This record gives sequence, structure tokens and C-alpha cells, in this order.
Amino acid sequence: MNQGEEPPDVDRLARSMLTLHGDHDSHDQPAPAARDRRGRSCSKATAFADNPERAAAVGEATEADRTRYLTSGLQPVDCRFCHVTVNVKRLRPGHTAVQWNTDASQRCAYFAELRASGADSARTRACPKLTDSIEHAVAEGCLDAVSTAPPAGDG
Repeated sequence: MNQGEEPPDVDRLARSMLTLHGDHDSHDQPAPAARDRRGRSCSKATAFADNPERAAAVGEATEADRTRYLTSGLQPVDCRFCHVTVNVKRLRPGHTAVQWNTDASQRCAYFAELRASGADSARTRACPKLTDSIEHAVAEGCLDAVSTAPPAGDG
């Protein structure tokens, strides 16, 4: 805070956050639509309520984009130690995206050891045994050394 500035009004900030996001019990409800100073909707995406065919096409395109962003180029890799399967995308040497699922994160022997010792496995950078398995998969040609999938984006 700069000299001469008033401290923020914490109560006003808290009320505005509750108005915007709701309280802890209201997460089932969608957030209210954002409004500009004149009370008009500030929604970035048009709903196409008057054109159901267009709305359906936009919905399909949105789902296709979501799938592409979340799964493009991912390949399954089995851990040679505990036999869990995760999805992996090698972006470049030294940068690998690993998509864990609930079953794999619960069954991973390394993460189980961490949890048993009281550590938080979610704060652990990676499983070294899975890292070895990923390197082995690359060496064996089972996983692309660098993903050939087109990058997620507008192209």
C-alpha cells in the first residue's frame, strides 16, 4: 500500500465476493451473469437462444475443442513398477505432461509411501518410478520422443 492510501474495505470486498460467487453452500447454482455499468450482460459467448441449430453447432464445436485440449497427443504408459496406467504427452525432452486418473494416483506405490509417511502426494513433483517408465517407453519406441500431435489451439 502506498503512503496516503486507505486500506481496502475488507467487508465490502467480502460482500462483493459473496455476490459474485455465492457462499460455500451455493456451488450448485451457476454464478450470476456479469453485468456492465448499464446492467447489460457482459457474457463473452453468445447463447444463440433464438437459433437452436447454431447453439447446437457451437456446443459441438466447444466439446470438440475441449476434447482436443485435454487429450490431443496423449498416449497411455504403464508404470513398470506398480502397473498403473497414465496418459502421457512428451512435449520436448525434459517437459512431459502426465495426466493422472484417480485409480492410478491411489494405486501408485510411490505416492502410497508418501501418504503413509504423512506427506501430501499432491505436492510431489513426480513419481520417479513412473518417470523411469516413461523414459523406457520412449527408448522402446512405445511413446513419441516429442509429440507429433498438432498443438491445441485455433489451427
